[in-house]
Amino acid sequence: MDTKITQDRLQTAIQLREVGRPQEARTLLLELLALYPDDAELNYQTAWAHDNLGLESEAVPFYLRAIELGLSKDSLQGALLGLGSTYRTLGEYKKAEQMLRRGMQEFPQDRAFPVFLAMALHNLQRHAEAMQLLLTNLAETTAEPSILCYKKALLFYAPQLDKTWANDEKE
Repeated sequence: MDTKITQDRLQTAIQLREVGRPQEARTLLLELLALYPDDAELNYQTAWAHDNLGLESEAVPFYLRAIELGLSKDSLQGALLGLGSTYRTLGEYKKAEQMLRRGMQEFPQDRAFPVFLAMALHNLQRHAEAMQLLLTNLAETTAEPSILCYKKALLFYAPQLDKTWANDEKE
């Protein structure tokens, strides 16, 4: 973006979204995007505004364009998660999985990616893999004492939920 005025207008749009006025934010962002169609951050913020309004299908091209144009690390993190989640809500589960796995690779410290991926895997009927992701994240991130005391067991069972240990198997 070229001017401080444009940057101020972008911040205004973000604030509008944050205070629950997404339609006004969307309108302002679309006006800015008409002036600067190749601005990655504007495309990302426009995608986010569309998502907030339940316009997921319309959000997708803005997410894709933002990622293609190159975002800052923080914005890329949000865009990958937003696009992955949006694909899932649109029923495009394979695309959701691909985007969320990319996010996990690029941002391994972000625990939201595996949680959203678990939802996509559930939709893909890959329930054991989804449960493994959820149980592992729960065990590794919870502060709840009644769960923490079972952390070792949760981490042991998470990757082998369908295995049984009948007496005849132990011998």
